Amino acid sequence: MNRLVAEKALRDFLIEDIGERDASSVIFNDSDTGEAIVRAKAEGVVAGLQLFEWGYHLLDTSITVEPLKQDGDRVIAGEAIVRITGKVAPILSGERVFLNLVQRMSAIATLTRNCVDALGASTTRIVDTRKTTPGLRMFEKYAVRAGGGFNHRNGLYDAVMLKDNHIAAAGSITDAVRKVRSAHGHMMMVEVEVETEEQLVEAIAASPDVIMFDNQTPDTMKRWTQLVPPAIRTEASGGIDLKKLADYKNTGVDVISIGALTHSVSNLDMSMNLSVSQKEAIIQ
Repeated sequence: MNRLVAEKALRDFLIEDIGERDASSVIFNDSDTGEAIVRAKAEGVVAGLQLFEWGYHLLDTSITVEPLKQDGDRVIAGEAIVRITGKVAPILSGERVFLNLVQRMSAIATLTRNCVDALGASTTRIVDTRKTTPGLRMFEKYAVRAGGGFNHRNGLYDAVMLKDNHIAAAGSITDAVRKVRSAHGHMMMVEVEVETEEQLVEAIAASPDVIMFDNQTPDTMKRWTQLVPPAIRTEASGGIDLKKLADYKNTGVDVISIGALTHSVSNLDMSMNLSVSQKEAIIQ
């Protein structure tokens, strides 16, 4: 994750929540200090813990953040994952924003790890999709990596994916690949989606970098991968989730893309508990 880009987003998230002031924390002053412990309330894989440090330093550079776990670690319910010390007011002001984000990222990392584990020793990779939350793509795709998965293209700009509508508008897979190859340099990857064996044969002849088998059964995918030359990578996609992964791990595809990694997770519940430092008595 790029810190500069992440901090820009975090600043916007804080502005959205705090606005011109934290009306609840005006009762505290700079002498009110304490220690907050973030704990997991469920078992899972944590991701995004550095955001506590980056985010709190936007609010107050004197706050100290100590990660007690590393991104990608499995945790159990009740386990402490981050310690935060400093002024009470900014700790409380940033609590909900940072918890919300890290909880979501940890849920994505957890589901990704479970998917990777479901494949066992298979060489097939688990990858994400563009079905991310607007504004959170960088964070969500990082969480996939923290969970042991890999990223598909980041957006429309860094790789070509010719789907059914592109192919229909271009007239054919052959024409779509030819036109897009002529429009881009040699560094641009081209992927083609196929839904029938006829399309597969045409796609192989067009020589894209990747062929995606869309909404096919495991048996069909296993047969199709044997038709594709080794120079062309293969991808399985369409309605595949954790429950179905065991059926797809021996199909021979190079990657399985799963939109559910980022669009269907429930946050990994966490809590932050603050203990306030005792003030020394003032002797008159």
